[in-house]
Formats: sequence, structure tokens, C-alpha cells
Amino acid sequence: MGETLAEKILSLKSQNKARAGDIVICEVDLAFVQDTTGPLTVRQFKGSGFQALAKPTQTIIFLDHAAPSPSRQLSNDHMFLRSFAQETGSAIYEVGEGICHQLVAEHFANPGDVIVGSDSHTVTSGALGAFATGMGSSDVAVALALGKTWFRVPESFLIDLDGAFPRGVYAKDLILYLIGRIGADGANYKALEFGGEALAGMSMSQRLTVANMAVEAGAKVGLFPADKITEDFLMQHGRGDSYKSIYPDPEANYEQVIPVSLDRLEPMLSLPHTVDNVRPVTGVKGIKIQQAFVGTCTNGRLEDLAVAAQILKGNKRHPDTRLLVAPASRQVLSEATEKGYVSSLLEAGATILPPGCAACLGLHQGIPGDGEVCISTANRNFKGRMGNPEAMVYLASPATAAASAIRGEITDPRELM
Repeated sequence: MGETLAEKILSLKSQNKARAGDIVICEVDLAFVQDTTGPLTVRQFKGSGFQALAKPTQTIIFLDHAAPSPSRQLSNDHMFLRSFAQETGSAIYEVGEGICHQLVAEHFANPGDVIVGSDSHTVTSGALGAFATGMGSSDVAVALALGKTWFRVPESFLIDLDGAFPRGVYAKDLILYLIGRIGADGANYKALEFGGEALAGMSMSQRLTVANMAVEAGAKVGLFPADKITEDFLMQHGRGDSYKSIYPDPEANYEQVIPVSLDRLEPMLSLPHTVDNVRPVTGVKGIKIQQAFVGTCTNGRLEDLAVAAQILKGNKRHPDTRLLVAPASRQVLSEATEKGYVSSLLEAGATILPPGCAACLGLHQGIPGDGEVCISTANRNFKGRMGNPEAMVYLASPATAAASAIRGEITDPRELM
């Protein structure tokens, strides 16, 4: 019997035949923490009596969620993590370098890797064919110390994609549609594996957006095969030698096969306060907004800023709507500046935030007020997610967020394209 992508990667890393439902112990290629979960991970590491990292050069600390720090406590957490990095020889990415998931994709993730992070959106690197998943701080602490971890091999859903995105429709609309169809817990501890003829037309940026939100359907991982798109991306980032082709076997056994035709999709929204509360934009447009936020590990990449800049160029944000833009990394900010996207955004009235998570998790840089509505390109809209339980958050693509910023109300981007 053939193997799914999840089974194939875990078989390679455990050096055993891994079948759905099996328990396997795998070598970890990369383990990382960020500044909101990292302090607990480090305390668990030290409290367990561990003295040294198993793989210092494959252990990364990212200061991205509260960056720059908005409070004394968080500044002290940053100091604590910097000290741990110096003590152990792990790498650290400082304030302003960008979001952990974007930086892992740019610098570290390779096909066939096993990657664990103390952050649920570690699944992002599944776009590169890595078995990447978030874990609790205690589990990550053990992985830091031992260089390995255990998994129950997940069953897999095949998301069979055909067609191409119509005008005004993007990868964010695809994953919102899929989460609405599956449900927030419809894929609990499953592997969402993306295949089909449409993959050849999906950029790495689009794949990263889709993989990033697999966890919002409860999935353990969101996996794409490693193909020519993957190879080109790795070559562009100086890791061409790390490429290897990874595909599921044709006779692999899937728990479900879910066909999706991209041609039939339209711009989508997640309504407050759950990600699977999904509706087409056409059925929701007209709701007044006070803030639009373009960024995060879901949609803060160069392609995302390009889409937003294209719609905003020659336009102004609505006078009653704040427009915040946070590039996902310093590299994204640099390239967006060179290509003129930042100028277009600034001229439209946007506020450019430093590379990092910014308003996404509600620590600073964009907390909405009581009763305010924010349209965001982030991955979560839970009550209080952006720092205020009295605010409402709608999730959308960068195109929908940009169009809405111009009109001051939720808008179908196709009306402005």
C-alpha cells in the first residue's frame, strides 16, 4: 500500500514504516520558540534538569510577537530569551527581523524536514513539504534537549484542487472557503494534503498562506508536495542543494478526498468570532469598518503587499478607516520598498509597521476600540484576539482588506479592479 505525504515523511525520519495511527519517534530538524511562548519553554527546559541543547544550530529563538516590546514585562522576557541564546549557542532573530514562520520559510525549512515550534502556526512550513507542527512548551522543551520527539501518525485528507483562481480571488479565499466547508474541528489531528492539477499554478506565497491556516480546521499539518515551485523557491533563497522531490504515492490511502475547483471560488470572509463562520463577501459587504490590517504570517508576504498596493495605488484610505500594513520580514519590507509597493501604500494613507506580528494577537500596534470593526488578513478572529473582546474582527484576503480600506466598509475587491 502506498504512503501519504505525512506517512512518507515520518517513515523517512523515524526509519520505520509509518502508517496512520502508529506512534513513531523522529529526529527533529528544526525546533524554535517565539517571545510569548518561549519563556515558558525555557523554564520547562531548565526545570526538567536539562543543561544543553541537542542541536544548538538547529534551535532558533524569534523575537516577533511583541516587537518592539510594548511593556516592561515583555522587555524582560526578551532579555531572558537573549540570555538563554547566549548560554546555549542557539540562534536568535532580533526585533524587526520578522515573523518566525516567514523567517523559517525564508531560511530553514526544507522538503522532508520535521519542524516543531511552540506556536500553532508552525504548520506554515508544510508549504515546502516539511512535516511542521506546533507543540506545547513542555514538548518543545524536550525536543530541544533530545533532538527528537514522538508523533501519532495522522490520517490524511486529500484536498484535490483543479482550475485557476479567477480575478479578485486568492489563496486566502481558498483556505477560508475550505475551513468553512470542513469546520473548525473537522480535521482534528489530520494531515491536510493538497494535490491536484491546480498546484502547478500556485506560487510558494499562496501555498504558505494555505498551509498556515490548516490548523484552523484542527489539522496537525498542512502539506504540499515538493515540486518545481518548491525547488525554485529554495534556489532563490540559497538552499537549492536541500531540494528533494516528495510526493504521495498514487495508491495512498486517504480518509477523505475533498475536491475543490478554484474556478468556482469567490472572495470570502470569516465573520466574528470563529474562523469557520465563513460567508462570501457579496453577502456581507457594506459593513462599516474602522481599521484594515494587512500583514501577519498568513498574508504579509511580498505578493500580498503587491496586491494591496495595486488596489490602493491612486486611491486614499477612507478618512474614517485606519490602514495598517506589517511586512512579514525585513526581506519582504526591503523588496516591497524597491518595487515601489511601500510608496503606493504610504500615498494611500497606510501606516507601515515594523516587520513582525504587530496587531495580529492584540499586544500592541493596532488594538481596536470598543465596538470597532477591523478587517484583517490574519488567521484568527476569536473574541478578544486583537486585544479587545468588545471589537469585531473579519478575516479576508489582502485584496478585500485594501478595497475595504478605500471605501470604509467591507467591499468586494472585484469592484475596484
